[in-house]
Amino acid sequence: MKSYYIYTYGCQMNTADSERLSHQLESVGYIPTENVETADLILLNTCAVRENAETKVYGRIGELKRLKRNNKNLIIAVTGCMAQKNQAEMFKRAPHIDIVLGTHNIQHINEMIEAVQHGHTHQISVDMDNSVLPELEAKPNGSFYAWVPIMNGCNKFCTYCIVPHVRGREISRPVEAIVKEVTDLGVKGFKEITLLGQNVNSYGLDFKDGTDFGTLVDALDGIPGIERIRYMTSHPQDMSKSMIDALGRSSNIVTHLHLPIQSGSNRILKKMNRHYTVEHYKELLSYCREKIKDVVVTTDIIVGFPGETEEDFQATLQLLKDVRYDMAYTFIYSKRSGTPAATMDDQIPEEIKRVRLQKLMDVQNEISYELNKPMEGQVFDIIVEGPSPRDEDMWFGRTSGNKMVLFPKDDSLSIGQTVPAHIDKAQTWVCYGSILK
Repeated sequence: MKSYYIYTYGCQMNTADSERLSHQLESVGYIPTENVETADLILLNTCAVRENAETKVYGRIGELKRLKRNNKNLIIAVTGCMAQKNQAEMFKRAPHIDIVLGTHNIQHINEMIEAVQHGHTHQISVDMDNSVLPELEAKPNGSFYAWVPIMNGCNKFCTYCIVPHVRGREISRPVEAIVKEVTDLGVKGFKEITLLGQNVNSYGLDFKDGTDFGTLVDALDGIPGIERIRYMTSHPQDMSKSMIDALGRSSNIVTHLHLPIQSGSNRILKKMNRHYTVEHYKELLSYCREKIKDVVVTTDIIVGFPGETEEDFQATLQLLKDVRYDMAYTFIYSKRSGTPAATMDDQIPEEIKRVRLQKLMDVQNEISYELNKPMEGQVFDIIVEGPSPRDEDMWFGRTSGNKMVLFPKDDSLSIGQTVPAHIDKAQTWVCYGSILK
């Protein structure tokens, strides 16, 4: 039997796409291998969000040239956002690539492999058809959790982001198709799912019949076997009070809300093309905290966006102090070719960016610790995920609010088991606990 190996880069949507590619490959007889050296098919599912992501992929593609020389029948395929962005240019840079598959075309992988096997080299499919979103079955890699894409694309065109250019316009899956997939996952023993979209808060708006993300949340409520439903990523522009109401009344939606703000300055938000104000954002968050019991709030923030003054940066610092996020994912702005921000005047020097990032992290780390500290002495249900990457003698799980809890390995526990954990000690990023029997 022929074997395949998939490299997956970037976001959770790429992970979900790789699981759907795996199912297609195995439907025609391929088997997965953990040894890339012996694979008959190597597929790279790529990311184009940052320049260094592309550099990393091209480095990997270069390394695969040796395997191609040793095995003339080896097929190398590239898909994902980088494939959509660079298209046929990839063949020019790396002629040993056989297939380039765009973000809207992963359903064609098997027919393109067959074409290569019949001697037709350099197969490419990068058309972006936004009229239909193919229903593709997945082979989940997790034992108790699964990724469930609910839509594809983004209409927002933030000035720093390449995603709308490589994922296309927003298109949603029907509510019924998502409910069926989640129901089937529950039957198979999966207990935690994550709904995926570049902007889940705009789910269903393309139907133009009143369907929205809140409609989907209500439809997924109470599906047997599904204990937790996570979702990412939200966008303040499309979040409504009715959606928040649905999140608040759901029996299985988690208490973790990730709501990117990106900047605490209205001037910079406008330059980013974010279409909301800090004031509106705070109103939304206040309503979330009112309606969603014990909500845990995280965010994304970019420092050093073109034209960001010290006053703008101080506004972002003040936002952290006002909102008090449980955690913030902070990034230094980096140019992305093909986006408006890359050609804006007043690019910020790298040293200033680094200094601002450190100041931001210092403030947020203090807040994160202050919010975690009261967890000590409390008991939270966690789902056991397995050994910690840093210490096999310590296992970990997550609360509904996505707080990581580390605890001593216990052979009586199994991965995917839901157990009560007593928090013994809280730190900035993680908590240490003990499992109650």
